Amino acid sequence: MASPRTAPPTTGSIKRIVAASLIGTTIEWYDFFLYGTAAALVFNKLFFPTGDPLTGTLIAFITYAIGFLARPLGGVVFGHFGDKVGRKKLLVLSLLMMGGATFAMGLLPTYASIGVGAPVLLTVLRLVQGFALGGEWGGAVLIVSEHGGAEHRGFWASWPQSGAPGGNLLATGVLALLAGVQSDAAFLAWGWRVPFLLSGVLVIVGLWIRLSVSESPVFLAARAARQGREDGAPVVQVFRRGWRQVLTAIGTRFGENISYYVLTSFLLVYVTVHLGLAKSTALNAVLIGSAVHFVTIPAWGALSDRIGRRPVTLIGSVGMALWAFAFFALVDSKSFAVITVAVTAGLLLHGAMYGPQAAFVSEMFDTDVRYSGASMGSQLASIVAGALAPLIAVELLKDYGSSVPVSLYLCAAAVVTTLTVAFARETRGRDLTKAATGPAAAAAGGRAAPLPAALDHPA
Repeated sequence: MASPRTAPPTTGSIKRIVAASLIGTTIEWYDFFLYGTAAALVFNKLFFPTGDPLTGTLIAFITYAIGFLARPLGGVVFGHFGDKVGRKKLLVLSLLMMGGATFAMGLLPTYASIGVGAPVLLTVLRLVQGFALGGEWGGAVLIVSEHGGAEHRGFWASWPQSGAPGGNLLATGVLALLAGVQSDAAFLAWGWRVPFLLSGVLVIVGLWIRLSVSESPVFLAARAARQGREDGAPVVQVFRRGWRQVLTAIGTRFGENISYYVLTSFLLVYVTVHLGLAKSTALNAVLIGSAVHFVTIPAWGALSDRIGRRPVTLIGSVGMALWAFAFFALVDSKSFAVITVAVTAGLLLHGAMYGPQAAFVSEMFDTDVRYSGASMGSQLASIVAGALAPLIAVELLKDYGSSVPVSLYLCAAAVVTTLTVAFARETRGRDLTKAATGPAAAAAGGRAAPLPAALDHPA
């Protein structure tokens, strides 16, 4: 008979776990995206003032990218301890680190006050943000994936994914509200600080909710099975036995990551600097698109439970490769309604890649290395994809004065994801409770099962 620790959770308990994960993830992404939005609208003037608006924005986005560089390190550290001591404790720590860094940003003096010290302090806090987020994603999706059964895993695990548009919705909404009720001078003087300081309140709420969830039963069972045995560092085991899965995770996230930051962060620059429209035009378009994005991601996750992770992801990646060219043609209309349609449609396609991703990546790795493997695959993708996307897009716009090179860049990224997923093995239906592998399994008397060949012929 199953023990209380390993028995499947009730619908009520899985809903509480999903709610706690979603709220915590929304807060963390709010903090992270707040910086990206501010980099496009404010930081180029207050922390990186130059004569050329695009150059100042480019420098601001470089510090934005620095946050991504810290994410793999966060993934390694959080993944190691998450696989050793548990998912829950590390999720609490990541929330505290992210919220503390964001709150401190709201207190920073600007370049006009202390000179070069201002951008240096801002960059250090951005590194802390990136480090914390590097450990957040893996833990948030795993604690949901490992609580629920295989039948509806895509749906339940997709809810933490909604934390990304939820956080962006919250960050963009607060900034749009302040920009709408304040003059530009007041917004630059002090209004931009309000969303950062608000993070302190959100963290208290998120911490209270996140402390209420139980540890993953799959992790507890795996830890009990390896009691008294030492398998070595999980990250070493991942690259020794699961490097193909890491590459698959990177490729799966590549087009998704780039498309999201082009559709949101770069759009703010394109609309305000290149097209000369009010910042409220871009902010409100992203706001509406993010709202639709938020509620449709779980629908894509649920669809992946019916037809598979790969087909749903391919709908998004192939669609994005085509939409890359229509997107800027619509934005160039300078019509708010048309721009909103362009952003919303793009985010719908992004959701098809993003919704199934939590379950897809979780199912690639075994319990003893799952936090490390999922974190490394996702966070390495963030460096080669998300970190560089706004930088590359701004540089292409600066050099060519046209959106066509940016469309080609976005299309190429979507093609990379399409090819990766086309050659990946379907993971839908995998029983995560039977995922003990490696030295621990061998020591227990069973033959160590290899990690699933993620780069294999389609199922």
